[in-house]
Amino acid sequence: MSLCMGCMQEIGDNKICPSCGFDTTEKQQAPFLPYGTILQNRYIVGAGIDTNGESTRYISHDKQTGDIVIICEFLPIGLFSREEGTTEVRINYENRLVYNKLKDDFLNYYRILSELRELSALMNVHNIFEENNTVYVVEENEDLIPFEEYVERSNGHLEWDIARPLFMPVISALEALHKRGVGHYAIAPKNMYITASGKIKISGFASENERKRGTPLKSQLFSGAAAPEQYDDNFPLDDITDIYGFCATLFYALTGHMPKSAVERRKDSRLLMSTTTVKRLPPHVVSALANGLQVERENRITDFDELRSQLSVAHTAKAIQDEISRTASMNLTKSERTRKTSNGMSHASIIIIAAAITVLVLGIAGVFWLMQNPLAGMFSNNTDASVSSTQSTEWTGATVPNYVGMTYEEAVKSVDSNSSITIYRTFNDEYSDDYAEGKIMSQTPAAGSKITQEDSVVVSVCVSKGSQMRTLPKVEGEKLDTVASDIAAQGLLATAEYEYSDKVAEGRVIRYKEHVEGDTLEYGSTVVLIVSKGKKQTSSQSSN
Repeated sequence: MSLCMGCMQEIGDNKICPSCGFDTTEKQQAPFLPYGTILQNRYIVGAGIDTNGESTRYISHDKQTGDIVIICEFLPIGLFSREEGTTEVRINYENRLVYNKLKDDFLNYYRILSELRELSALMNVHNIFEENNTVYVVEENEDLIPFEEYVERSNGHLEWDIARPLFMPVISALEALHKRGVGHYAIAPKNMYITASGKIKISGFASENERKRGTPLKSQLFSGAAAPEQYDDNFPLDDITDIYGFCATLFYALTGHMPKSAVERRKDSRLLMSTTTVKRLPPHVVSALANGLQVERENRITDFDELRSQLSVAHTAKAIQDEISRTASMNLTKSERTRKTSNGMSHASIIIIAAAITVLVLGIAGVFWLMQNPLAGMFSNNTDASVSSTQSTEWTGATVPNYVGMTYEEAVKSVDSNSSITIYRTFNDEYSDDYAEGKIMSQTPAAGSKITQEDSVVVSVCVSKGSQMRTLPKVEGEKLDTVASDIAAQGLLATAEYEYSDKVAEGRVIRYKEHVEGDTLEYGSTVVLIVSKGKKQTSSQSSN
């Protein structure tokens, strides 16, 4: 069975996958695993999907089950090397202790995650093993919709009645992780997905070392979702940290935009939310967001029970009201229905009115809280203010440089003194009529993009293979080694056949065997050169 390394579908003898367009003639560049690598005599490794400072994920095929899976490989940037076409990771002597400690942390983290299969919000881990001097984690592969796309399809924001059942299982998942001594620390819209059944799945798992500054890893922090303490060197992270990320992501879901980055909020802690949005949301939800997004840890919600409680106040009050009304109605006898109190009201009416007053008081308390709480002054005064108005302000932060037109080596050299940017070559070079071979033809994120991961940004660059069709150069009368070099420069291969010639000196090229100068051939094609053996000696010349 021949599989496409880009999508793991059967491809037969095709060089270009009809399903995803993957070019099977390509090679996966080091330090990533070569295409088709077999792990544990079971898993076929394909193209890389994404990478961070700690690991890289590949699409893969499980030969035992026939399933497409995701394999996550521990690959800490800057602490290892891997030669082209090989699988074993090599660690420099001076890095061995740090590497082994980080590897153990990575291994232990995923072992804990693998024990939480019953939680719907977590990705299932099928297998964990060590090979090639590193660690591999086999994860499930599902058809998922990116959460950001889901919100965009929902008119740019979610209503609370929709968001509530989506986010409550996330609280349970985070709570379960922290009870086992680990956290996620990267809850952000980019790490959330929606399943076909309409539930949230969390992605972006990594050990704590990857989610804060001051560790040997190039940390990956998500602007607006990372808590302030994650920007402090080696600050211990805990459930309070994940509560910040959770509330930031819920804030995004309900408003359509992220809070400002924690670095900016340390200078100005206000949250941008239009009064139109405030009026649309239940007061207790706005209160919970404010408490969960406090810049100072001591003012923030401190545990998941409290977070769950603050997000459920109005829901609980309504449930109590409904239950009181239902019970009162069921228990009333005919005589009780007709019996009136001294003021002419039935006992049931008094109970229902009392419940209504309770809910009303809760609502008034919520409004009063909005007037007195830390969010006062954080909202736009314009009731028609839209989120887009806050997003349209000119970006003054860092942006991604332009690497297009450079060679890969030039791009890497340009960031030698910039520890916040890492250049990675994409897993597939591509043909281009616009960019010479070896030049970067595209990059992700694009030049000028806002840098939203404040500590380390991974820029993926695609290198041009040049034009797919190559023009044959002039060869007649040229030296063989010169012609061979010119043809190789065109991305073509050359072989030679020899024959006598009265006109062309020995060792020089007479012609192409089947082509002429100016013909175009596909990159990688082979051409045959006819090379002169010189004049053929006659018998009389031989006797002399």
